[in-house]
Amino acid sequence: MMRVFVAVEISNEEVVNSITNLQSKIRIKAKPIEPQNLHFTLQFLGEISNEVSQKIKQALKTIEFSSFKIKFKGLGAFPKMKSPRVIWIGTDEVGGDALIDLAKKVENVLSPIGFSSDKLFKSHITIFRIKNKIGDISKELEKFETFEFGSQEISKIKLKQSVLTPQGPVYSDLVEIEAK
Repeated sequence: MMRVFVAVEISNEEVVNSITNLQSKIRIKAKPIEPQNLHFTLQFLGEISNEVSQKIKQALKTIEFSSFKIKFKGLGAFPKMKSPRVIWIGTDEVGGDALIDLAKKVENVLSPIGFSSDKLFKSHITIFRIKNKIGDISKELEKFETFEFGSQEISKIKLKQSVLTPQGPVYSDLVEIEAK
């Protein structure tokens, strides 16, 4: 069995640098996401067998999409600022909409195999995970509400495996689909 998800990686070095820079500036008790692990999750598929992963790979290879540009900006928290579990970076509207379309394409090819998304896709990159209650951080995050982190061309999606370790998840690529 393996734990997998479909993702778009944040690979632009300037963007990654501005995110890690921000992670070091925000004063909260939270675990920053490692730079190489920054991504958009288009769809989380959970624990699957090797056999099912072959079917998923085949299905994903049928997706056709054009590359598009996305701008990274603003900060938010799930479920809410007053008691956050996750802190994320958002996108511009145009790039975000293109990402939503891409997530729909992923869901459309995977739903016949039995994978439908349980929640509405929201374009965000998780940059912190919060284990313990840390209280209201809206004041700290408000400073960065309109912060811009640069932009990136989105030209590939990946099926990734996630192995959970005490140090945090270790991701590896199972298949890569390029924009046409």
